[in-house]
Amino acid sequence: MYLMGVDLGTSSLKVLIVDASGHVLGSGRKRYQFDMPVNGFAEQWPDVWWDACCDASQQALREADVPANAISAIGISGQMHGLVALDAEMRPLRPAILHCDSRSAAQVEEIHRQMRREEIAQWIRNPINSGFWLPSLLWMREHEPELYAKIRRLALPKDYLRYKMTGEYATDYSDASATLMFDVENLCWSRQVLERFDIPADILPEPDESFCVAGRITAAAAAAMGVAEGTKVVYGGGDQNMQAIGNGAISDGISTITIGSSGQICFPITHLVDNTELRCNLFCGYRKKLWIVMGATLNAGMCYQWLLDILGCACWEDLNRLAEKVQPGSGGLLFLPFFTGERYLANANLSGAFMGLNYATSRGQLARAVMEGVVYALRDCLKLLQAMGLNTREMIASGGGARSAEWLSIQADILNKPLRLSCNEEQAALGACIVAGVGAGIYASVEEGCNAIIRYSDRVVEPDPRRHEVYQAYHALFDQALVSQQDVIEKLTLLGRQETVMD
Repeated sequence: MYLMGVDLGTSSLKVLIVDASGHVLGSGRKRYQFDMPVNGFAEQWPDVWWDACCDASQQALREADVPANAISAIGISGQMHGLVALDAEMRPLRPAILHCDSRSAAQVEEIHRQMRREEIAQWIRNPINSGFWLPSLLWMREHEPELYAKIRRLALPKDYLRYKMTGEYATDYSDASATLMFDVENLCWSRQVLERFDIPADILPEPDESFCVAGRITAAAAAAMGVAEGTKVVYGGGDQNMQAIGNGAISDGISTITIGSSGQICFPITHLVDNTELRCNLFCGYRKKLWIVMGATLNAGMCYQWLLDILGCACWEDLNRLAEKVQPGSGGLLFLPFFTGERYLANANLSGAFMGLNYATSRGQLARAVMEGVVYALRDCLKLLQAMGLNTREMIASGGGARSAEWLSIQADILNKPLRLSCNEEQAALGACIVAGVGAGIYASVEEGCNAIIRYSDRVVEPDPRRHEVYQAYHALFDQALVSQQDVIEKLTLLGRQETVMD
């Protein structure tokens, strides 16, 4: 009995094949880039994901060297919030508008004009930001009315992938709750929101728990992926929920810090908390009566990838070695990682900045400053979560930022928290394997699956008190720069977008 987990990310798609004890037998990966046709836009044709899924699943099966019919079930983890608009034939009408897209700033303002803050806090329980379904859909209605009129279904990224596998159209609670159109307490689409913005309910998928079976692999999908026709496919979930499961963070008092393309700090909770300040996200978990509270920065590993490309380094490891030689503080250099706006600051009209550049600034200082700037933003997110009464003595680190020893130390030192590490580096795909195992009947529950599969490293990354003191001073300057320079950066961003449109 083997399980397949598919992780549909922003910059790549990964596939894992594991046995019931969690041993990885095979893996596959296909990279891609999203498109930015205009400054502030982030979009991608959904069939890029399907092609990547087929390639990566075949890679994983070849490496695992197991029969196609030995895969008991497939689970899917997916980048959240992305809007896939489908016509009557279930074909994408346009490229998907992704989570890191900031085109809908005007629609965010319109939502705030049409809804009182108290209504947002009661009906949605989440801040209104660009890149989520509701503002992206309103942008389509205003700017692409002919395409909008052809919409017959809306899908989230991983749900489009599952539709291609099974021909079944649906979603799960975790992904649905991240659309700004879902009632996270009562687990249904928000009638009040749909009526307020005149959105028809029949274009929305029915939600269910992540481990329930959503369909079976069709003959066409079996031929394309290399798996057996009829293989079970579960609903899966948004990447943060699957990441939490893959880290074993499925109960109160456990938190995770993830640095992938974006960055998140997450707390699973079994009782709803007050989110009236609307500075953090409150999403449904993989099952009923479980939620995730999350502070997020939109730009994390993507900033590091940008620097790697700009500097012409061959790989992350080369850039990491340069950063390791630099002292905390990067020689008086600050980096603001707001390339596509910023969610926790509720401002889609921001861009990135280096502060403190001089003729002696080295490539290593630039690299370390990017690492530090991302974690300063995540520390701001942690402060917001702590203000909601959420805290933990230690955190579980994951994502690409957990594969760099220096970036791990920076996280521990800036947050002043010990960091634990999972033995598996692909936690979101592993979480997808676990929910697939529940759907296949291999595990009686997600808890049982976590106990069977997840193992932690004996290593714990402890914070260094002296480095933490250094970072305290730099983080204070980071926050001061946000207050004093945000207006200037916003005006620069808007001017730059106008020039892009003029071109």
